[in-house]
Amino acid sequence: MAKNSLMVINDFLEPKQIALIGLSRDPKKFSRAVFKELRAKGYDIYPVNPNMDDAEGVKCYHNIADLPEDVKHALFMTPKSNTAGAVENAVHHGFTHIWLQQGAETKEAIEIARQNGVKLVSGACIMMHANPSGVHKFHRFLSKLFGAFPKN
Repeated sequence: MAKNSLMVINDFLEPKQIALIGLSRDPKKFSRAVFKELRAKGYDIYPVNPNMDDAEGVKCYHNIADLPEDVKHALFMTPKSNTAGAVENAVHHGFTHIWLQQGAETKEAIEIARQNGVKLVSGACIMMHANPSGVHKFHRFLSKLFGAFPKN
């Protein structure tokens, strides 16, 4: 797997509008922690889950096609079995930036994004890059210390 570029990561995080594809209904799941933390950091998060109408008072979209047209960055926290189809759907709807959170990435999803010229971050934790705090800040420190942190 190719290394992520810090420039592509920063480009993904620049706009404050991000679709979160695969927000869990379970408030104890990691996707819900990411949802809360990104919102607390000033991001407008547009959650997508076909089985939810809202998440903590925020409208939840049932599918990618329902998202506002100006949202072009998508964070995928889907089960691996759903990722490739969801990425294909996002590409079809004009998404230009895709982040496949650790655990969501598949070779097929990565290939779909690359074949369609989408700016891609794969296999990295967004919480290490979006103004990290707590344990994510420590993980970022370790990543830099051991030379695993992305470079331009």
